[in-house]
Amino acid sequence: MSIGDLTLVNQHWGIMEEKARAVSDTSEGLASRSHGLVETANGLSLEEINSSISIPKQSSGFWKSLLAFSGPGALVAVGYMDPGNWITSIGGGAQYGYLLMSVILLSSLIAMMLQYMSAKLGIVTGLDLAQATRKHTGRKLGITLWICTELAVMATDVAEVIGGAIALNLLFGIPLVLGVALTVFDVLILLLLMQVGFRRIEAIVVSLILVIMAVFIYEVTLAQPDMAGVMKGFIPDAQIFGNGQLTMALGIVGATVMPHNLYLHSSIVQTRKFDRTDDSQVRHALRFATWDSNIQLTAAFLVNCLLLVLGAALFFGHGDGLDTFTSLYNALGDQSIAGPVASGALSTLFAVALLASGQNSTITGTLTGQIVMEGFIRMRIPMWLRRLVTRVISIIPVLICTIVFGGKESSLDNLLVYSQVFLCIALPISMVPLVWFTSSKKIMGKEYANPWWLAVIAWFVVILLTGLNIQLLVQDVGQLLQYLR
Repeated sequence: MSIGDLTLVNQHWGIMEEKARAVSDTSEGLASRSHGLVETANGLSLEEINSSISIPKQSSGFWKSLLAFSGPGALVAVGYMDPGNWITSIGGGAQYGYLLMSVILLSSLIAMMLQYMSAKLGIVTGLDLAQATRKHTGRKLGITLWICTELAVMATDVAEVIGGAIALNLLFGIPLVLGVALTVFDVLILLLLMQVGFRRIEAIVVSLILVIMAVFIYEVTLAQPDMAGVMKGFIPDAQIFGNGQLTMALGIVGATVMPHNLYLHSSIVQTRKFDRTDDSQVRHALRFATWDSNIQLTAAFLVNCLLLVLGAALFFGHGDGLDTFTSLYNALGDQSIAGPVASGALSTLFAVALLASGQNSTITGTLTGQIVMEGFIRMRIPMWLRRLVTRVISIIPVLICTIVFGGKESSLDNLLVYSQVFLCIALPISMVPLVWFTSSKKIMGKEYANPWWLAVIAWFVVILLTGLNIQLLVQDVGQLLQYLR
C-alpha cells in the first residue's frame, strides 16, 4: 500500500471517528433518560423516522433512485410558497407588472444553494443543523440560539394560523375568532398522519403542492398574461431600484428564504437508509437529495411566478387596495377589477389553495420545532404535546388581535407582517453556521466541503440577506411603532 493510500485511509477513518464523536456528544451517552413526558434526546435527528425509508441499490437506475429519494424536498418547498409569500408576490405583480420576475428567480437560486448545503450537512455528518450548531458552540449559547429559533418557528406558525383562519372564513363563513381557535385541532391531523408513516406524509404534501400549482396554472391561463412581458421580467431592470419597487423586492426576497427550512432539510434527508461509512453511498445519497431539492424548489419557483403573473395580468393598475387575502378573494370575483374572467369559482379556488398552503406549513412547522428542541437543548417531548403548546402560544396574539380589532382581517395581516421580525433575526443565526460548517474541511472532510468559489458566493449571500433582513426589520419595527401611536 502506498503512502498516498495510507493518507486516504487515515482521512477516511478520521471523518468516521468525527461522526461517531458527534453522535456521542449530541446524545451525551446513547442512553435515553425519561422523566415523564420529557426525554433526553439520543443523538439521532428525528429518531422515530431516521433511516426508516429503504432505498434501492445504486445500480437500480436514475429514475428509480430519484423516486426513492424524492419527498424531503417537497416538505422544504412548502416554506417557499406559504401564505406569507402570497401577498408580496401578488402585490408585486399588481403594482409593478412583470418587473419583479427577476427577483423571484434570484431568490429561488439562493434557496437552492442554501438547501443543497443543508442537505449535505445532514447526509455527510449525520447531524442536523441544530445538533451541529450546539456541538460547535456550547450549552449557554446553544440555549440562546434555541430561544431565537423557537421564536422564528412560532412566528412562522402565526402566518399559518392567520392563513388557515382566513381560508375557513372565505370558504365556509366561519368567523375569524372561531377559525383561529379551530386551528388548534390540526394537531389531530398531524398525529393521524404520523401513524401512516413518513413516506405517506411526503406524498400528502406533494399532493397539496400539486393542488396549489393546478389552481394557479388554471387561473393564470384564464388571465391570458402577456408572455413577452413575462419573459422580459426575468431580465433585471434598473427600475427595480426605485423606492416602491425596491421595498417590494426586499419583501419578496425576505419572505422567500425561511430559517426553519435549513433545520428541517438537514434532518429529513436522514430518513433514507444507507451506509454512512461507505463514501460511494454517501455520494449517491447527496446526488439524489440535491436532485429532489432542486426539482421541488423549481415547483415552488413556478408557484411564486404564477402568483406574480396573476397579480400582473388581472390586477395591474388596481394594486393599491389588494393588500389582504380577502381583498384578493373579492377581486377575483369582480369583473370591474379582474376583467371578464372574474368569477366566484376563481375566488373559491384561491381560498382552497390558501387552505392547502396553511396545512402544508403546519406539518413542516411541527417537525422543525421538534428538530430544534432536540438539537439545541437535547430534550424530547411527545409530538402531540409539542404541537399543542406551540400552536396555543401562536394563536394567543392572533386571538387577542382578532378580538381587540373586532375581527378585521386588516389587523391580522398587519400581525402577519410584524411576525416576520423574528424571522429577520433568526435567518443569519441559521445561515452563518450552515455556511461555516459546510465550508469546513475539518467538519465535512476535504471531498464534501464547499469549494472556495461556492463558499465565496455563499458568504456574499449571507451578507446580502442579512442586510436585507436588517432593513426589513427596521421597516417593520417603524411601522409597528407608528401603528401603536
